[in-house]
Amino acid sequence: MKSSLRRREKFVLASIILSLGLMLVQRTPLDWRLLAIAIFSLTTYFTSALALSDDLNRYEWLTILPLPAIYAGAVGWFYFLLPRHFFSQVFILVMFGLGMYAIYLMSNIFSVAKGRTVQLLYAAHATSLVFTLLISFMLTSTVFSLGLPIYLIVPVLTAVHFILIFMVAWSVNLKKTEFKMELVLSSLLTWLVAQLSVALSFFPFEPWHFALFLMTFLYIGLGIIHSYLQERLFTKTLKEYALVAFFGLLVFLLVFPGK
Repeated sequence: MKSSLRRREKFVLASIILSLGLMLVQRTPLDWRLLAIAIFSLTTYFTSALALSDDLNRYEWLTILPLPAIYAGAVGWFYFLLPRHFFSQVFILVMFGLGMYAIYLMSNIFSVAKGRTVQLLYAAHATSLVFTLLISFMLTSTVFSLGLPIYLIVPVLTAVHFILIFMVAWSVNLKKTEFKMELVLSSLLTWLVAQLSVALSFFPFEPWHFALFLMTFLYIGLGIIHSYLQERLFTKTLKEYALVAFFGLLVFLLVFPGK
C-alpha cells in the first residue's frame, strides 16, 4: 500500500511540474515557440520516465513514454489556437495536469500488466483510445491551421499518427518482443491516414472540420485493429464499424458542407 502511494505521489508531482512547464511555454514569444514546445516535449519524455521508473522496461521507452511527450506537444501547440484569456489559460493548465495524471495511471497499468491479467486493463485501453483521439484532433487542427503546404502537413501527421497507432496496437497484447503484426497494422492505418490527409486538403473545410473527420476515421481504424489483435474481428463487428463510418460521413456532409 505504501509503495502504491509513493508511486501516485510521483505521478502527481510530475503532473504539477509539467503543468508549470506548460505555463512557461504559454508565455514564450512567437519566435521561440517551436523550440520551447520541442524542449517541453523532450522534458516531458524524461520526466515521465522518472515517474514511471518503478515498473518501466527498456522496450517501454518506445511503447509507453512517447504518449505523454506527444500529449504535451499537442497541448502546447493547440493552446495557441485558443483565446488569450486568463480563465482559458487556467482551464488548459488544470485539464493538462489532470490529463497527464490519467496518462500516468494508464501507463502504469500497462507496465504492471505484462504477463498477467489486471482488472483495470480495460479501463486503461479505453483511456488510451480517448487520449489518442484527443491528441490526433489537437495536432490535426493545429497543423491545418498553420497553413502549411501539403508536403509538410502529410509527413508531420504521418509520423505522429504512426507512433500513436502503434502504441494503441501494442497495448492490446502488451508483447515484450515480436511486434511484427502490430507494426504492419500500424503502417497500414497510418498510410490510410496520410492518404485521407491529402484528400481532405483539397476541400474548403475549416481546420477543426478536418480534425474531426480524421479523428472519426482513426476511431474506426483503431477499433478494427483492436478487434483483430484480440481475434474478435467478426462479420458483425465489421458491419457495426461500417455503420459508424456511414453515419459519421453523413453527419459530416450535412453539418459541414464547406465554407
